[in-house]
Amino acid sequence: MFTFLGLSTCDTCRKARRWLDNAGIDYQVIDVRKDTVSAERRRSLLEQVGPATLINRRSTTWRNLSESERQSLDNDQGLDAADHLLESSPSLMKRPILMASDKVVMVGFDATRYQQLINDSGDAPTA
Repeated sequence: MFTFLGLSTCDTCRKARRWLDNAGIDYQVIDVRKDTVSAERRRSLLEQVGPATLINRRSTTWRNLSESERQSLDNDQGLDAADHLLESSPSLMKRPILMASDKVVMVGFDATRYQQLINDSGDAPTA
């Protein structure tokens, strides 16, 4: 089974969830704003894909951060600063994130890649 991290208000997340539902894929949803993403999971995500991939620098939330908060990601504080920002502003997380067995399999949504990942995982529904 997959784990899907996203926001209920995110258009791309809704599109990805609709795709998963139409494909008959079982998944658990974690709304990064409503459900608390544990410190361990945040750290694991950061270690697997890095702050550059996980932090959405095009978001309104990013633009509303202070310059010092934004620069903290570029300093030696990297993972720790990113973890702190994600804890205080979970909507900074790029989404959706699709995971299998606590491993990130994809950040973002692309139907073709989702299909390939589902097929490769062996979690594709059988007819």
